Amino acid sequence: MMHMGDERVRVLFLLLLMPLPIVLGWGKEGHYAICKIAQEYLSEDALFSVKQLLPDSAEGDLAAVCSWADAVRFNYHYRWSSALHYVDTPDFKCNYEYCRDCHDSSKHKHRCVTGGIYNYTMQLKSADAGPSSELNYNLTEALLFLSHFVGDVHQPLHVGFLGDLGGNSITVRWYRRKTNLHHVWDDMIIQSALKTFYDSDLSIMIQAIQRNITDNWSNDVSIWEHCAHNYTACPDRYASESISLACKFAYKNATPGSTLEDEYFLSRLPIVEKRLAQGGVRLAAILNRIFASKTRIAQA
Repeated sequence: MMHMGDERVRVLFLLLLMPLPIVLGWGKEGHYAICKIAQEYLSEDALFSVKQLLPDSAEGDLAAVCSWADAVRFNYHYRWSSALHYVDTPDFKCNYEYCRDCHDSSKHKHRCVTGGIYNYTMQLKSADAGPSSELNYNLTEALLFLSHFVGDVHQPLHVGFLGDLGGNSITVRWYRRKTNLHHVWDDMIIQSALKTFYDSDLSIMIQAIQRNITDNWSNDVSIWEHCAHNYTACPDRYASESISLACKFAYKNATPGSTLEDEYFLSRLPIVEKRLAQGGVRLAAILNRIFASKTRIAQA
């Protein structure tokens, strides 16, 4: 499934040139912010390797193609990837377990967002073994999927309840606009913040989050970056955080038919901004570990 012939490669790069619609996942703005933040924390070796793998259309900017995985998930060639954007958990348990939860709707194991992160981390690390192994995987695709899925697992409702499909079936009003709870967390909190606090300028919002990382969360960064047991990525931890936040903040006071306004918006925005920060810092840490390993092997 991961092997790509000439036709698949042609389709991939045609799709990389497509405009990126705002669809499920953090919206386009959220993914852009996460990848912009990540680029600031990349080591020199990791930044070099990332730029080597990016398609020409990205012009050296990972953020420019950070929503690619959303753009292709409804394309015939990439339908298989749709289940990799989220993981459903049992209703109201407010916890996540890989063995119990990481499967698709047909019960195929490892087909969920955390499984996707493990898989594409492994693919990128496999390039360490030498040129022959690189032929097995499309490493550009692996980088773009990994960067996107690390973002997705930090959106609390991408680790939501099975019964409401991560809030997708909970109809609410966001101020006067009818929508669903999942979309509120993907897009609408960020879009309202842009209009209310950031002069509708995403770069200003990203700079504000970066200042928070430097000033208010500086003591937390090393904790965010750390993975136990010397793992390259630890998405189970990120998923456990997300379902906990979903229960405490996303689902709370957001029953079907409710209207969400200032009280919900202003109390949830700090959660969203911190998750964007954590997603960016952790994506960089994962890529730094992947490509530091590659450099050591290449120099051995």
